Amino acid sequence: MSHVKAGGSSKNVHDSPGQRLGVKRYGGQKVNAGEVIVRQVGETKQAGPGTYLSRNFTIHAAVAGVVGFRKVKKTKFTGKTARRTQVVVE
Repeated sequence: MSHVKAGGSSKNVHDSPGQRLGVKRYGGQKVNAGEVIVRQVGETKQAGPGTYLSRNFTIHAAVAGVVGFRKVKKTKFTGKTARRTQVVVE
């Protein structure tokens, strides 16, 4: 009976590439309609005026203009308010 585990079984080798998330256009930068501003998982940043949220929570510019970020208070379902960053294009 062997007392050593059989060799050749590596468990931690399956790795996926990064998703390239984050802010793509910063405050003060010019954007055209349809450009990606933020790629995110879940709604960590809100889509404000001049922007829209796509199916995978990516925020796009709806109109051409200048990107801006502002802090807003969002009321959750429980009634608690939380600060969120809102992305706007003006």
